[in-house]
Amino acid sequence: MFKNILVNALVNLGDVVLTTSALALIKKNFPDTKITMLVKPVVKDAVIDNPVVDDVIVLNYRAKENSFQKMRSLVKEIRRRNFDLAISFDRKLRPALITFFARIPRRVCPSKVFDDNKSRVTLLYTDVVEISHDLDKTLQAETYQEIVRKFFNISGHAEPVFPKKNSPVADKLLARLPNAKFKIALCVKGTFPLKTWSKEYFAEVVRELRKNFDAAFFIVGAPNDRNYAEEVIAEMGGGVENFCGETSLTDLAELFRRADLFITVDTGATHIAATTGVKMVTMYGCTSPDRWHPINKNAIALTSREPCCPCTKKFCDEPHCLQNVTPAQVLDAAIRFLEAS
Repeated sequence: MFKNILVNALVNLGDVVLTTSALALIKKNFPDTKITMLVKPVVKDAVIDNPVVDDVIVLNYRAKENSFQKMRSLVKEIRRRNFDLAISFDRKLRPALITFFARIPRRVCPSKVFDDNKSRVTLLYTDVVEISHDLDKTLQAETYQEIVRKFFNISGHAEPVFPKKNSPVADKLLARLPNAKFKIALCVKGTFPLKTWSKEYFAEVVRELRKNFDAAFFIVGAPNDRNYAEEVIAEMGGGVENFCGETSLTDLAELFRRADLFITVDTGATHIAATTGVKMVTMYGCTSPDRWHPINKNAIALTSREPCCPCTKKFCDEPHCLQNVTPAQVLDAAIRFLEAS
């Protein structure tokens, strides 16, 4: 079989985490196979020192820079490494061209992965794996694993894998929290408006939990989420720590391992948290938990299942989908977790 595999995963954080389930399936069946991942800089911490990834190539591409020279250098580097197989977990043109010009003899992509639309990019691959299931009703991690199962003619299932490292940063951040029986993490902002639960709803949940439990709260997120998080904290009446932009991805995972509960919207952090086993409540609006449910036995996914969902819009004139998930529903799930603890 193949001994030196390049995996193209030039996708967002949550998807990179989910693709590791497919890599775990490869390693389970072919433990001596070397797997190298090609990723974007922002997600490299999810795969460096990951138990199912042997090496990492970071594609540091910016449109305004001399991209032709960078692509040429990358193609030469990939050709030098003598990969015998390339697997792509998307159908983007750039990784297809890179592996084509690098002359990797076998190049695999799915017939569909994010949507049902046909793509001419598949013509650049030697093998196209037919994905026949309904994407919206299948966990995305299973779609990634199906690519691997069909190409290698193997069976089984695996879960996403995330690096585990000591984190002095997590130690320092948690030292800022007041002494309390429970540590509750919050992620309050999605990547676009239809993924963001209202500030008032988050404030109501925190106020009610404070009344009933001895708990300390902190918000996690990207650097550009920090100002929004401050607005949410003001709505809550203060007393919540803002950790947005202060962690690496592995620091973030360590925070989740030490938290008693994570309340979040649908983000990449949701899938990082799922790998730690933390108790978590996730709210879904325009996206479907049938496809994006965190792979964690301690996770509860809440959705109002609007007839227009799932959708691909980032803006909507009447965004009822996520706002119809109520604070009462979130509180009910959170209280069940905390009382069980």
